Amino acid sequence: MKPTAGTLLIGLIVVLVIAALSMFVVDQRQHALVFRLGEVIAVKKEPGLYFKIPLLDNVRYFDVRILTIDTPEAERFLTSEKKNVLVDLFVKWRITDVRQYYVSVRGEESAAATRLQQTINDGLRAEFGNRTVHEVVSGERDQIMELMRKKANEDAKSIGAEVIDVRLKRVDLVPEISSDVYRRMESERKRVANELRFGTVWVNDHLALATEMPHGGFKQSGYGKDGSKYALEDYQEIKHVMVNHAV
Repeated sequence: MKPTAGTLLIGLIVVLVIAALSMFVVDQRQHALVFRLGEVIAVKKEPGLYFKIPLLDNVRYFDVRILTIDTPEAERFLTSEKKNVLVDLFVKWRITDVRQYYVSVRGEESAAATRLQQTINDGLRAEFGNRTVHEVVSGERDQIMELMRKKANEDAKSIGAEVIDVRLKRVDLVPEISSDVYRRMESERKRVANELRFGTVWVNDHLALATEMPHGGFKQSGYGKDGSKYALEDYQEIKHVMVNHAV
């Protein structure tokens, strides 16, 4: 009995389905793990077409490009002076060993990111605790970032990953400390301005004048008298102190 066209068509469809279920593709941005009944039996790192046993094997893909951990909000750390600073950072990392990555964090990017961020935060807490505000803001910032990269990379190796870079985007005093520092700085600048015998003194600015204020002037200093009634008050010493509060 000759097979009918319908039978041939069904057979062709079955063959195509089996072929489709037996093949998978790995591109250059990925590595793949091949599982058989839940056990890892192969790691595919090179891009190309591969085969597997339908129904018994399944494939899981992992992105091996550079990934980013970016803190949603600044973290607080305590310096050696017992002052809180706000730190905003980001981390560049990637998967290097997908088998170890799967065993360690079940292949979950969020779990890996949480672990790396915790390692970096613990390291920053220790480093900041041994340094002053000035050192962490400017003096030793690059050194701290490199120390954090090395420490985080050591932990990353244990989960099949690599930390490429750790960057501190922002290191600031907390608002309450910033306000206190600003008030002290403002008081110091005003004290110095009062000691200077100049008609016009600028603080955090230059050549800005409030027209409604007298310009002042002692002898030939500053802008001298402004042609208003104050020009007649030769026996007074009028001073113009300009403080730019926007800086």
